[in-house]
Amino acid sequence: MKITDLEILTIDDGGALMMVVVHTDDGIFGVGEVGLRSRQLAVKGALEHFRPLLLGCDPFRTEHLWQVLSRSGFYPADRVLASAISAVDIALWDIKGKALGLPVYELLGGSVRDRVKCYRHIWGADQAELTANARRAYEEGWTVGRLSVPSEGDLLEPRTATRHALQEVEAVRGELGSDFELILDVHTRLELAEATTLCRELEHANMYFIEDPLRWENTELYRTLRQRTSVPLAAGEQAASKWEMRSLIEEDLIDYARFDICIVGGFTEAKKIAGWCESHHIRTATHNPLGPIATAASLHLNMTLPTFGIQEQYQLPGTKATDVFPVQVTMEGEWMLRPEAPGLGLEVDLDAARAHQIDPPAMPQLRRLDGSFTNW
Repeated sequence: MKITDLEILTIDDGGALMMVVVHTDDGIFGVGEVGLRSRQLAVKGALEHFRPLLLGCDPFRTEHLWQVLSRSGFYPADRVLASAISAVDIALWDIKGKALGLPVYELLGGSVRDRVKCYRHIWGADQAELTANARRAYEEGWTVGRLSVPSEGDLLEPRTATRHALQEVEAVRGELGSDFELILDVHTRLELAEATTLCRELEHANMYFIEDPLRWENTELYRTLRQRTSVPLAAGEQAASKWEMRSLIEEDLIDYARFDICIVGGFTEAKKIAGWCESHHIRTATHNPLGPIATAASLHLNMTLPTFGIQEQYQLPGTKATDVFPVQVTMEGEWMLRPEAPGLGLEVDLDAARAHQIDPPAMPQLRRLDGSFTNW
């Protein structure tokens, strides 16, 4: 079996899902998803560079091809290249599974659990709507929900946002008590001082974890934050490789590793990071605000990880892009069920995908009161 083509398709799944299709000479194709939705034109350019490197290659040589794509440009892969590599790697594992008639998780060592627990995003324009949505999620069977440090339209002033986040945690706790566990996503929006205040204020709130409390550029700051607070910390969704996760894992600076299989390098790299986490008793909480392919890939990965903690599930399977993905993975309440079909377990209508191409939309942007830019 040889790779014959690399196809790039961008479809509407409520956002812009960039799908990579790897075709082979025996008619089997695999699909992968690009995790970096904010710079898709750059990722598309990376994929165009990869096409001649892949044509004629054996798709079963996943580790070798990962090394070629990651290192053959001399400069180490960054988030743009790593997102492109991730999509290709996931597609190659999908091909392997289909060719062998096995789900991907069987190729990764087999399942260590029967199902995968997920958490739900909880939104609300005000506290009343937020608590009502939390109540609804709880009644639907969810026991872990994710709140976020809120903005006011396109304005985010850190100290104000911190106070509002604390109020929202208190409101949901007042509505549901401790039966509904809470994650608070800071989304890299705060600096060390505000993040310290937030984390210390939440030490007695029995949080599941605080997610991405600091900007990613300088992960050394997690050493300082770790010394200042006892609240569980989670980070890693912006990581592009195991190397970027190294100090956080080796120095036990986080409790949950938030790597994204569609950014960090696909199955090939994610398994290595998870193995590293196991030696430090760090749980995984895989980042997944993406589409049906990312959801399926995250599920297959998490079926195999002894270190698994919880999976983010922003988009419910079977609710978006159903014309392109008529068969998706399935859920019961907060549990994602083990798939039995070969490969990723998805059915994909490529003609439907080709007929509904879209341009990537602009990403949201936030500012502070003085007009300066701040992280979304």
